[in-house]
Amino acid sequence: MEVFTTKDALKAHLSAFKTNDKTIGFVPTMGALHDGHLALIERSKRTTDITVCSIFVNPTQFNDPADLEKYPRPIEKDLALLQSADCDILFLPTVEEIYPPRDEAWLFDLGKLDEIWEGAKRPGHYQGVTQVVYKLFDIVKPSIAFFGQKDFQQCMVIQYMVDKLRLPLRIAVVDTVRDPDGLAKSSRNVRLSPSGRQQALSLSKALFMVKERMEEGMTPLQAKEEAQHFLLETKGIELEYFALCNPSDLSEINQEQQYIRPLVAILAAWVDGVRLIDNILL
Repeated sequence: MEVFTTKDALKAHLSAFKTNDKTIGFVPTMGALHDGHLALIERSKRTTDITVCSIFVNPTQFNDPADLEKYPRPIEKDLALLQSADCDILFLPTVEEIYPPRDEAWLFDLGKLDEIWEGAKRPGHYQGVTQVVYKLFDIVKPSIAFFGQKDFQQCMVIQYMVDKLRLPLRIAVVDTVRDPDGLAKSSRNVRLSPSGRQQALSLSKALFMVKERMEEGMTPLQAKEEAQHFLLETKGIELEYFALCNPSDLSEINQEQQYIRPLVAILAAWVDGVRLIDNILL
C-alpha cells in the first residue's frame, strides 16, 4: 500500500491510471476503521481496478468541538487494517492540506436534506460533509465512491450533491455491517463502556422489531409505535428521533401513507454519553 499526504502527489500518481482508462474506487473515511469500512474496501477491490482510501477527521462537519476532540484516531491500527485488506493507496492529509489559508467559503443548497433528522440535530454538519467530500472527489476523481448504508441520510446528501453538480462518478451504497448481536459497526462504539454497549443493542432490536411486526401483519405505524415504546422504556437510552420515512426524500410517513413501500426506519439516540445512529430498510 502506498501512502500519500499531499493532494499534488496523489493526483500525479493517479494520473497514470486515468490515462490507461483504469477505474478508481474511493472509500473516504475519518479513520478508526472497522469491518464496515473494510466491507467498502472489499467491494471496491471487487468492482474497480485500483482502490483509494482516505483518512481525514474533517473539522467542518463537527458542530461540537468536544465531539471532534474525542473522535478516535488509532492511526497505527488503521494502517494495519488497510494493509490486511490489500488497499492500494491511502490518502492521509493534514487539515492544512485540505483547508489551506484563504480557502473559499462553502455553502451548498441541499434542499430539505440538511433541515431534517441529522441535519436538524447537527446544524451545519452536512455542509461540512459536502465540502470535504467535494474536495476529496476533486483530488481522487474516482469512477465509483463507496459509502455505508448506516449513514443513510449522508448517502442521500452525497448523491444529491453528485446529481446537482453532475459529477462524473457513481455512488455505491453498501449494506450496514453489524456485530453478531446486531449492533451496527461504528467508530463511536469504542467509546461505549461494556454496560453501555449492552444498552446500545436495544437500537438494532427496535429496528428489527419493526420489520418483524410488519411481517406478522401489523401496519408500519403500529409496528413503529411498539418499537418506539420499547426504546423509551429501556434504561440508558435517550432517544432523539425514531421515524418511518420515504427513502427517496426522508419525509416521515403519516397515517394516510402508512402502506407505501419501500420504507426506511431511522433513529438516533444517546447511549452512555455517545450519540449513535442506525436504520433499516423495510
